[in-house]
Amino acid sequence: MTEKAEQETDHTSKALSRRNFIKGVITSGVAVSSAGYLFRTSSLLYGQRLPDQQSPAGVGERLITLNVNGQQRRVDAMKQETLASTLRYKLGLTGTKLGCDRAECGSCTVLLDDIPHYSCSVLTHTVRGRRILTIEGLASADGTLHPVQQGVIDEQGFQCAFCMSGFIMTAIGYLKTNPNPTRQQLAYGLSGCLCRCQDYDKILTAMMSGAENLRGSKLG
Repeated sequence: MTEKAEQETDHTSKALSRRNFIKGVITSGVAVSSAGYLFRTSSLLYGQRLPDQQSPAGVGERLITLNVNGQQRRVDAMKQETLASTLRYKLGLTGTKLGCDRAECGSCTVLLDDIPHYSCSVLTHTVRGRRILTIEGLASADGTLHPVQQGVIDEQGFQCAFCMSGFIMTAIGYLKTNPNPTRQQLAYGLSGCLCRCQDYDKILTAMMSGAENLRGSKLG
């Protein structure tokens, strides 16, 4: 073999060796990274924590307990999170509707200590220790509807019914302060709720029927 051929062979061999070395480093690096990822993941899954790991800032403060429909519910809520969002997306209570999301339509109304509130404008962290009642918490354990709910069914006081949970919760809150209202008084009590179908006359008739049912029930 000539000297030139020997040099070319040596150069090719070194190039291949260098390429294999680089490939080996990359492969081993990926393996190490993957192993580390799997180790960290398994630690998190099984509740273990590595010595150099710390809980993300603020997580402990976000875990709060709410009294919802007579039950203590543990939930992870951000500081800026609204009660409507927590009820719907964290607790699955979708009977509380989101309409305008700016405290104008009343579709998101819930009772806080028996007083109607727009849940889209209430921060979740501000209602710890208060009694939260949503539309899901009105029926009795055996499935019997609340008297106001039954009034809505009897009178078919709705069209699309998107706003109905807000009207019902508002009516129940108002009837606690005035259980025997005139039609005009109840209309005023419900004035914080809007109906996109503009079916106000039927809704008011249904709520008056619900008020009558409530006066004749054990809840009245």
